Amino acid sequence: MGDIPGEQDLRAEDVDAIVKNYALEQFTGRQICSIIKTSSEKNTYYEETDSDITQMAVDGIANTGFINSPGAIFEHVNHSWTEVAERVKIHGATHTMDWTVWKLSAFDVKARMLERVARAITLSEDTAIYTELATTTNTATAVATWDNATESLQQPLKDILIARSALKLNNWTTSSNLKMIIHPTNFMELLNNPVVRNAGQFYTDGVTKNGVVGKIADFTIIESNAMIENIVLFCISQTAMSLYEAQGITTKFMVEEGETISIKAFNMNVPVLINNNAAYKLTAC
Repeated sequence: MGDIPGEQDLRAEDVDAIVKNYALEQFTGRQICSIIKTSSEKNTYYEETDSDITQMAVDGIANTGFINSPGAIFEHVNHSWTEVAERVKIHGATHTMDWTVWKLSAFDVKARMLERVARAITLSEDTAIYTELATTTNTATAVATWDNATESLQQPLKDILIARSALKLNNWTTSSNLKMIIHPTNFMELLNNPVVRNAGQFYTDGVTKNGVVGKIADFTIIESNAMIENIVLFCISQTAMSLYEAQGITTKFMVEEGETISIKAFNMNVPVLINNNAAYKLTAC
């Protein structure tokens, strides 16, 4: 059967572009990472100590910090990094549908197929990024659950401000690049809180793109289904996390005439938490 005018078959290059565009619109975790291209399966990086450098203790000598007398030898200091290695992982999916369905169905069925393939890859990658971010040891329990039956006990704004201060106390600049990643249920609870709901200076709307849904206390809010409910993650983007990428999102379009149409999509990368204390995890929200 010939194509209906205006409904030409999608060629492989069109499928490739559509799947990639869907994926680029749906990735939520990449924006918190610095992207580093790699050609190695095993990638080595260095986790940095976050604390301020202090004078090394010397027996019999009083610690005077970095104040020196004229002509005195400067104090000796030490800073440390920990060598860590991670291996690249592949995120891949193949969607196969009947050739006749592809040829004869309405375009929206094909579009949904392409979107689902892209979604499988983005959700897998986002989950890997947030799982790695959640390994931070800079963590605390919420003051109270955000859906506490006693509304006066709900204090999500205080929890968020505590997270902000924790990043600052660990010697990071908290005036820019702050990100907060949240599960949709917890985002609903946040907006439903009377303090946040009735005080516009705390929460502002944002352009809904790549999961960004607004801003609160200088944190850009990213809403994602890849997040675990009742855990909220905070970080300084491009500082806390890196993503070693060996292969960007790639597609393969395969046709078995009269039988099946298959679309394969995949990428290869590994997220790593570079600076532990440039991240913060809030639990029991």
